[in-house]
Amino acid sequence: MKYQTTLLEDWIKEFYLNIDIYYPDQLDLLKIADRLGILVHFEEFSSRIYNGEIIIDCRLSPEEQWQDFAHELCHLLRQDGNQLLLMCDPLLDLQEAKADNFSLHFCVPTFMLLKYKITNYFNVQDGIPFVTKKFKVTQEFANKRLIHFRNQLQLSKSDQEIRVYMNSMYPKSNPENWSSETKSLLDKLKRQISKKNHQKELQSNAKTTSIL
Repeated sequence: MKYQTTLLEDWIKEFYLNIDIYYPDQLDLLKIADRLGILVHFEEFSSRIYNGEIIIDCRLSPEEQWQDFAHELCHLLRQDGNQLLLMCDPLLDLQEAKADNFSLHFCVPTFMLLKYKITNYFNVQDGIPFVTKKFKVTQEFANKRLIHFRNQLQLSKSDQEIRVYMNSMYPKSNPENWSSETKSLLDKLKRQISKKNHQKELQSNAKTTSIL
């Protein structure tokens, strides 16, 4: 079954390949920061961005520090503004949800995850021990990541089943027989649907964060 990657998954793959990182054992926050020219400090207060540098809470476990690093790196590379100055800004929850989603993919990159065979991707519990050990994340984090991965697999599976059915019913529906205009329109529609689903997921994450 072909896995349909999202724009974020593609961005993260390109990011890692550009800094010569290909395997889970290369995922080290200090090495990544060094290759990016970013300073990292470990202090006894909550993780944050300050003056273009990343501060990590030294009281956290190594797994939690890695997860926090990814979260803060998102703020630094993909978002504008100092989070400390946005405490009353309605965009804060959205930015935090985006950073949480980014960290899931950054700490457990899809292009790396796809290299391994988990017994049953649709049974999240089966994959948690493997992901926690291989990617050095907490069990809670691994659970969230695998749920997201399972959902994307199900989306890919559904899309593939629909294509097979349509090809059997209507031979002309085979993509190889489509005109360039049709392909362009369908690609545009797929991107719009993907973007809409991504926004819904971020809104859901933001609601969960506010409840917690």
